[in-house]
Amino acid sequence: MPKVKSEKKCRVHKEVQKQGINFKTDLGQHILKNPLVVASMVEKAALRPTDVVLEIGPGTGNMTVKLLEKVKKVIACEIDPRLAAELQKRVQGSPLQSKLHLMIGDALKTDLPFFDICVANLPYQISSPIVFKLLLHRPFFRCAVLMFQREFAQRLVAKPGDKLYCRLSINTQLLARVDILMKVGKNNFRPPPKVESNVVRLEPKNPPPPINFQPVPEDLDMREKAIDLLQKNDFEKKRARTMDIDDFLELLRCFNKEGIHFA
Repeated sequence: MPKVKSEKKCRVHKEVQKQGINFKTDLGQHILKNPLVVASMVEKAALRPTDVVLEIGPGTGNMTVKLLEKVKKVIACEIDPRLAAELQKRVQGSPLQSKLHLMIGDALKTDLPFFDICVANLPYQISSPIVFKLLLHRPFFRCAVLMFQREFAQRLVAKPGDKLYCRLSINTQLLARVDILMKVGKNNFRPPPKVESNVVRLEPKNPPPPINFQPVPEDLDMREKAIDLLQKNDFEKKRARTMDIDDFLELLRCFNKEGIHFA
């Protein structure tokens, strides 16, 4: 049996070499290879035939092809021209070709077009900025089904008092409903990452919380003002990690009453 496993690995390696693909792990290129995980992510996105789907980091297109089979259009944003070319070749001459729109570039620096759903095995180093880029995107999308490093996913859903509860937890939960859908082991990727992963579902809150975001005056002594407001409103003895969304909204309201708004 070990011999068969070794031969299988050798065939996979030779196929990758044959295609001329050398995955760049510094760009987060860990290709999701398990078709069952791909199928499960696509299923949990609850896609409709009329949907426009955004996929960030499609890689060689294992998930892209499954998405194309179910929806009206897939917008695939890929930073690596080599992988974009592989994806294009994969659908060339097939009925799926006309439904694929490739965007070559950095998703963080690109103006994202309209989409209904986002499904992606994200490069983990852009997890935080891409989450907030998506949640601030307008018009609103229906939901996002995204692969993250496990600890990052746990921070997204952490509750007040949890060890991992942090600014990321608060800001994400303020703007979206967040659920962990499933665990994914590192051996489901090629090459395997050093960490375990989770698939998360984000559903933007529409309408968003009624918060007035404005710049703070440059001459304001924020430290002194913050201490004063915390003391006057009985917040000075509370620990941030034990405060829930309602507590933070009330604290924000206290600042707003004093004419202080945050951008």
